[in-house]
Amino acid sequence: MRRPKMASHASHERWLVSYADFITLLFAFFVVMFATAQADKSKAKKVSESVRDALEHGDLNTVLAVFQRHRPGDPKRGALPPPSGPQPGNPKLADLEAARATLRKALEVELKSGKLAVTLESRGLVISLREAALFESGDDMINRASYPIVGKVAEVILELPNAVRTEGYTDSVPIHNSRFRSNWDLSAARSIAVLDLLADRFGVPRSRMAIAGYADNAPVDTNETAEGRAHNRRVDVVLLSAAGLQSEPGQSAAKKER
Repeated sequence: MRRPKMASHASHERWLVSYADFITLLFAFFVVMFATAQADKSKAKKVSESVRDALEHGDLNTVLAVFQRHRPGDPKRGALPPPSGPQPGNPKLADLEAARATLRKALEVELKSGKLAVTLESRGLVISLREAALFESGDDMINRASYPIVGKVAEVILELPNAVRTEGYTDSVPIHNSRFRSNWDLSAARSIAVLDLLADRFGVPRSRMAIAGYADNAPVDTNETAEGRAHNRRVDVVLLSAAGLQSEPGQSAAKKER
């Protein structure tokens, strides 16, 4: 005896398949629109790769998490954690640390004798050349015996991209003679003398350098003693850091152009 056929039941949930496909395509469309709207192409690429990987593994929740994490303008949901370690946008600090170590090793004898000092400040790497190491009292002509010292400084300068500023300083004792009317003239002249030596003898491009004269302003020691005044009479060769470069002419205009 033949068994009667069972009646087939219509599936009322097949629409979910089409609906899921539609939602996935719609979401992919918005991801593409988001990626093309980003000025940061590398970030957009990372977003697209993350979304594609999540879609391939069939995890819609993961896709949503990726989109929300990279969403701009939302500090609570879109902010990415700050990267740890040295920042790629500020590589010069590391360069200056290495340069300081190189100079301290190359100029060990001069450092111990007090002819110069090497310090790392927020404005950059500062090589303070004392008057006794470079000049006769009240003069701006550099002693030839000090050329090897300046040469070692120049070697480090040429290995780095940093801008350079030579800064002249004097003590508070007034000067007025046929050559220099004031300490302002003397400090500026000594800055120029060091710049000329770096450029003409050691090949440092003048386009990378600038000079400044501070007279008896910004002393590093007291002007009440002979030893303190000797410390204040100096020329600082400064390899400018990113922070120090902000005070240089043209930096504000360069920022506006970006």
